[in-house]
Amino acid sequence: QVQLVESGGGLVQAGGSLRLSCAVSGSIFDRNTMGWYRQAPGKQRDLVALITSGGYANYADSVKGRFTISRDNVENTVYLQMNSLKPEDTGVYYCKIITSSGGSWGQGTQVTVSS
Repeated sequence: QVQLVESGGGLVQAGGSLRLSCAVSGSIFDRNTMGWYRQAPGKQRDLVALITSGGYANYADSVKGRFTISRDNVENTVYLQMNSLKPEDTGVYYCKIITSSGGSWGQGTQVTVSS
């Protein structure tokens, strides 16, 4: 069974940076697309960024130019570098491995951006 463990969240002032990591167990990491999602209080979980097995990245308009998704297929880890953070970036950030059967989620990591 695949397990995903996020880390790197925390409290940061507006304009600051954080780097999230998501370590994935199992042998399917390098064959699948990975995604970062976030859920603000009282809102639905939204896609932030995706990266394919070949390294092609796609971003939500709200984070383009500020966030960078990357992956290390040797370490089975996906990263989300978040720069120029805004209060509206606050939420729980989840990583997901996307497979043909749907995929699996991590437990989430809290990011709080103060103004």
